[in-house]
Amino acid sequence: MDVKRTPDSCFEGLSGYPFEPHYHIVTAADGTELRLHYLDEGPSDGEPILCMHGQPSWSYLYRKMIPILTAAGYRVIAPDLIGFGRSDKPASIDDYTYAGHVDWMEQWLTGLDLNGLTLVCQDWGGLIGLRLVGAHPDRFARLVIANTGLPSSAQVNDDMSEMLGKMYPAVPVPSAQEVGEQFQSGNPGAFLYWVKYAAEAPDFTPRAVFELLSQIEDSDVLDGYAAPFPDESYIAGARKFPSLVPLLPHHKADREDNDRAWAVLEKFDKPVLTAFSDQDPVTRGGEKAFQDRVAGAKGRDHVTIAGGGHFLQEDSAQALSDAVITFMRETG
Repeated sequence: MDVKRTPDSCFEGLSGYPFEPHYHIVTAADGTELRLHYLDEGPSDGEPILCMHGQPSWSYLYRKMIPILTAAGYRVIAPDLIGFGRSDKPASIDDYTYAGHVDWMEQWLTGLDLNGLTLVCQDWGGLIGLRLVGAHPDRFARLVIANTGLPSSAQVNDDMSEMLGKMYPAVPVPSAQEVGEQFQSGNPGAFLYWVKYAAEAPDFTPRAVFELLSQIEDSDVLDGYAAPFPDESYIAGARKFPSLVPLLPHHKADREDNDRAWAVLEKFDKPVLTAFSDQDPVTRGGEKAFQDRVAGAKGRDHVTIAGGGHFLQEDSAQALSDAVITFMRETG
């Protein structure tokens, strides 16, 4: 496996990101050792909050929330998924699988022996983080689920998957603008445009994704999100992630793995809060599955983050942090 490692110089002087790096070694299926980066901020004896990012972001996404949460007395742990941030980046898109991502993070979770966690997850942070809950429910004290999903056979049955599989080849390779238009239109096939754009568009860049799906206007902040990817050779993981969402027929095994995670979540009776934003065109309405199916979410007053887009940690950091702190104090 050919592995890229973003030079440390790319992370110097980033806007609002003064945090010290920490590293843990995980092992790929072929035996390649990969360095996984994470932040560990706040009091070491504080109740731990695990903040998991998605695509194509990294722990930089939580830079505004970390000072708020640590000031409230919590320990905040924010890893960079393999392929993102300061973590190592396998160079081939074929090196990335859904199961592989879960395995890498499971190695990290158990290697650091983290327990008593409140999970805060968004985007792929949910697809991976909730699988960790399914495998290790005793390590988690609470869940805060935001702008994410966990596609299963109940949501994507074989007939629907086959239909999407037939649709996908006909989807043209879109521009970022066209992807945005598809999401805003409410087209049920919009996600296939996102998959095709990330996988095949020659102009795909992580920076372009943030320009598409966030309200960021500060070029220094966009530079921060782009920092881990100094050139095209570093973005295989970011290109591959949308293609790993288990929608198509060849993803059946991944959906079945998610089915097993859902079976655990349906019995997970510790406190669960959904905190979806009201302006996310990607995951709009996705909170209902968690509210209806997860034991600890039933009967709870859930939160809608007003004014937040897909990256609500960026757009609505104070509101999401306040929701997390209130939830943790009320369920302490």
